[in-house]
Amino acid sequence: MVEECQTPDFKNTGLRGMVIASTRISDVQSEASKLIYRGYLIEDLAEEATFEEVAHLLLNEKLPSEAELKDFNARLVKERAVPEELLAALRLFPKDALPMDVLQSSVAFLAAFDPDIEDTSKEASVRMGIRLIAKFATVVAAWDRIRKGDMVVPPSDELGHAANFLYMLSGKPPEDQVGRFMDICLTLHAEHSFNASTFGARKVSSTQAHLYAAVAAAVGSLSGPLHGGANTRVMKMLKEIGDKERIDGYIKEQLDAGGKIMGLGHAVYKNGDPRARILAPMSKKLGELTGESKWYEMSAELEEKTKAAFKEKKGIEIFPNVDFYSATVYNAMGIPMDLFTPVFAVSRISGWVAHVVEEKFAEAAPKPMLYRPKSEYVGDYCGPEECAWEPIDKR
Repeated sequence: MVEECQTPDFKNTGLRGMVIASTRISDVQSEASKLIYRGYLIEDLAEEATFEEVAHLLLNEKLPSEAELKDFNARLVKERAVPEELLAALRLFPKDALPMDVLQSSVAFLAAFDPDIEDTSKEASVRMGIRLIAKFATVVAAWDRIRKGDMVVPPSDELGHAANFLYMLSGKPPEDQVGRFMDICLTLHAEHSFNASTFGARKVSSTQAHLYAAVAAAVGSLSGPLHGGANTRVMKMLKEIGDKERIDGYIKEQLDAGGKIMGLGHAVYKNGDPRARILAPMSKKLGELTGESKWYEMSAELEEKTKAAFKEKKGIEIFPNVDFYSATVYNAMGIPMDLFTPVFAVSRISGWVAHVVEEKFAEAAPKPMLYRPKSEYVGDYCGPEECAWEPIDKR
C-alpha cells in the first residue's frame, strides 16, 4: 500500500509561442499592433468593405469582383432560412438555456440537413461553409425571440447580412448607420489567426471530420470564459460601477485586490488592439444616436484613468482590446448581454470556415496531418514507477 501520496510536477504550456502550422488567412502582429486578413489591413477593410466582401476574401483568398460579390450575396441570402425542424427543436429548449449551448447544438442539428455532408471535396466544404455563415445569424436571432416568447422573424431578402441580423432580432430594419456599424463589427471579429476556437476547428478537421463537426468544436471553445464572453463582462462591470463618480474607487479596489479591469490589456497586442481604435468612435456615435451616451462616457473615462493607474503603480502601459468598446456598441444596438458571444460567432464563423478549408485543402501544404501533440508523463501518486496491484480488501 502506498504510504505517502506524491504530487506530480505538472506543467501546461498552452502551446503558447509554438508554431504548429502555416496559414495564408491572417496575420496578428504583436509589436506593430496590426491585424491583416489575406494581406489587407483591418483598418482598410473596416472602412471600405462589407462583411460579405470580407467573408468572400477569407473563403476565396481574394476580394470579389462586382459580379462575384453579387453571386456571393445571392448565395448567402438563399441559405439564410433554417429548417422548420430546427425551429421546432429550439422551442423545446428551456428558456434559460445558455445561448452558446443552443448554438452549438444547432450546428450539429444542421449537419443532418446538409446535402453535401458526405461529399469530401473542397467545393462541398465551401458550400457548407456558406450555408453556416448564412444560418448562424438566423439561429441566434431565432433563439432570442423564441426564449422571449416572440414570433420568429424570417430573414429578409432585401437587407445585407448585418442589417438582416438586427432585423431578425428586433423585427424592425435598423437605421442605415446602425446597420453599417454592425457590418463593421462583423468584419472586426471575422478572423484572428490561431486563437483557441480556430485551433479547435482545425484540430478536429485534421481528423478529416466534416465541417459541421469542426465548427461545433469551435463554438464549444468560444463558450469558455477564457476565450469568449469578455465584452459581456465589460458591460456587467460598467453596470456594476453605475456612475462616473464611482470609477476611481472601482479602479483602486480592483488593483489593490490584484484584480483586473475587464477589456483592458491583450494577450498578443503589445501596443494596442487596432480593432478597439475603430470601435471607440462607433460607441460614441451610437450613444449620441440613442440619446444614451452614459456608457460610452464611462468607458472612455475608465480607460483613461486605468491607463494612468497602471502607469503609476506598475510602470506599464495598458490599452483597450476589442471587447472593451464592443460591449457598449452592442448594448446601444439593443443586443442582450448574453448574446454578445453568439454575435462574435456570427462573425467568426467566416474565419472558422476559411481555416477548416485551408487545413484540409491548402494546395501549398503537405498532405493533411492529424494533430497529435506529445505529452510528458510525470508519474502518478505511486511515483514515477508502475503501481503494484492491491486487492480491493487491502486498499
